[in-house]
Amino acid sequence: MVMLWCGGLEDCGAIDMKKKIALFAIVICAFTLAKTEAQEESKPLSKREAAIVDIASSLARGEQKSLALAFKEAFGTGLTLNEAKEIISQLYAYCGFPRALNAAATLRIVADDLNPREGPRPGPLPQGPSIVFGTAVQTKLCGREVKGGIYSFVPQLDEYLKAHLFGDIFARDTLTWREREIATLGALAARNDTEPQLKAHLKIGQNVGLKEETMREIVRHVQVPSNPDSLSADWSIFAVGQANSAFKNYFNGNSYKNELSCEKLAISTITFEPGARNDWHIHHATSGGGQILIVTAGKGIYQEEGKAPQLIKPGETVNIPANTKHWHGAAQDSWFQHLEIEVPGEESFTEWCGEVDNVTYTKAWGEIK
Repeated sequence: MVMLWCGGLEDCGAIDMKKKIALFAIVICAFTLAKTEAQEESKPLSKREAAIVDIASSLARGEQKSLALAFKEAFGTGLTLNEAKEIISQLYAYCGFPRALNAAATLRIVADDLNPREGPRPGPLPQGPSIVFGTAVQTKLCGREVKGGIYSFVPQLDEYLKAHLFGDIFARDTLTWREREIATLGALAARNDTEPQLKAHLKIGQNVGLKEETMREIVRHVQVPSNPDSLSADWSIFAVGQANSAFKNYFNGNSYKNELSCEKLAISTITFEPGARNDWHIHHATSGGGQILIVTAGKGIYQEEGKAPQLIKPGETVNIPANTKHWHGAAQDSWFQHLEIEVPGEESFTEWCGEVDNVTYTKAWGEIK
């Protein structure tokens, strides 16, 4: 329970009118925050809330096709048109006006097609300066007063956060604080340049009834989709390709192949779902031969027999010598893609030597994660 105390306004004596207004606003904040806190119970993510995650992540990435689908699915869970508008309005503060405006245009198209329930409009806003209410909201959400550091260095940002984001926007009761935090987590998890803010909001979420495992699942849902069609448009410059059916007997988990060149050098991309890997194998050759891997997206594991596993990331290269037993695949928490370049050699062929079992894979992942 949030507890704020002040004497009656009739006891304020020489306090001027501006201070009286601010003091009254603080009293209103106390009751509003206490009511909100009581409503935000710790509970699993609902289908409606999961749909909010999909809206937020698609908006943050600027992917209008997946955003339209997310809106349609959300309306099917009971989300109203005004709630969808509210998500967009909030996320402009996290993703910028251009993406919010594009999202609004997409929402309008979907709404014209489906005619979803409009839902109630926001109730009356708290009286008094928005910066007073916003400061109280920010303090409650963060568990402490936020000041100093960059907020002293660029004080206008501190004012905009308190007065506008946490004051004007969070004062609107169209969405609960829990729903707003779910939307924020979905948007931040979808971007690769907001890791510090994502870490901060993983702590803030606990103050609105989100369990740590629930928030981790939100992040995983956004960053580790269940199928390659849901990967973000900028995940890799190379297409995922088709199911790697010709080699399915030599892989544990799903993989996809995109042949780029069959002339002079054989070059393809191989994309692995999280946890997928190929079997132990050897690229034999009497001279020359071997293989070169260039990581293009995600995180992967490479291991040679008798050596420690390596975590490999975009831009890194693995030169695999001929006649060396090895395996490679995706990290447990990430899709993975690499270019594979077959090095020409004499009397070259590939020998498959048996699967990389779960014990070997789990041990390798545990050593490098």
